[in-house]
Amino acid sequence: MTSRKSKRHTPNQATSIPRTSFQCEVDHLEGLENVVENELLTRFDSKIDLTTTQRAGTLPFTLTGALQELGTLQSVIAVYLVQEFSVPRPKALLGHQHFETLIKHIERVRRLWPKGTFNTFYLNAAGRDSAILARLQEEIAKCTGLRNVSDEGDLLLRLRRSQDGWETLIRLSPRPLATRTWRVCNFPGALNATVAHAMMQLTQPQPTDVVVNLACGSGTLLVERLNLEPVQHAIGCDIDPVALTCAQENLAAAGYADQVSLEQWDVGQLPLEDASVNVLCADLPYGQLIGSHQNNEHLYPRLFAEATRVAQPHARMALITHEVRLLEQIAATYQDFWHLEQVLRVRVSGMTPRCYFLRRKIDDM
Repeated sequence: MTSRKSKRHTPNQATSIPRTSFQCEVDHLEGLENVVENELLTRFDSKIDLTTTQRAGTLPFTLTGALQELGTLQSVIAVYLVQEFSVPRPKALLGHQHFETLIKHIERVRRLWPKGTFNTFYLNAAGRDSAILARLQEEIAKCTGLRNVSDEGDLLLRLRRSQDGWETLIRLSPRPLATRTWRVCNFPGALNATVAHAMMQLTQPQPTDVVVNLACGSGTLLVERLNLEPVQHAIGCDIDPVALTCAQENLAAAGYADQVSLEQWDVGQLPLEDASVNVLCADLPYGQLIGSHQNNEHLYPRLFAEATRVAQPHARMALITHEVRLLEQIAATYQDFWHLEQVLRVRVSGMTPRCYFLRRKIDDM
């Protein structure tokens, strides 16, 4: 695989010490490639060497450093430790040398977490019920003490073909990183956390931001924004009191209960002063699980009008919806007030919503 551009520095020879390198890979939602790559390079700089891939929704790389540092990535679904085996068939993995290598990598991942974190494992592989792979699972269980399960286990082991043989991928965490621990209240239609992270990252967070999350639902955008940077003030508003209760629970679990004002407001009639907000965001109803197209035809224009009123000059706004035609029609009527800077098409849960990033123009209504 050919190397992508990555930042490189010449180490100080007097203090440089040998460091271990690991082949890794992340899964991410299609459409977030640039966001994921930016997070890796920003966080790890010269420790990361990115490589190209033909597999959609993945990004392989070499890490020179500590594996546990990857456990705090916010834009990815999961991170894996990858090991290449130059063997023609999976049967060869049962050979002494290859099997020892596999077990060594499993134990390396287990040591990243407190004892008892991993109790089960699951082999994700084509033909996992074949005689050879059944025996491989038996041997892994015998050597590790992990119980083999037929569904998602604590330790996920994947086996797939590679260019020169086969490779194993061991997930570095007992659950996907996209499954946030703070989500104690899972509201219907809640936004995927990695998408929320990407949306708020692209608003260029600053500690002086006054953030308003319109139709905040269970608070996903608010939590992901506060994970990035402190704010001067943050407000989440929704007409549904059940959603606000859910948001309060999630914010409390994330440690942000006292940093956000949650208000039962109509997004089309905000009790805020003109030009008082510099960041707005919303996970708009798609008109499927939540709301309807008819309701959205009424909601979207009111939300856009009110956002335009309360936004300061140069304010940033991030919106996501599957009602692409409707939103773009409405945005076009506000082109004198908002500049559309970027659109991301994201593939998530069998749908392809679009994220819109707009900046308020200086001209007032």
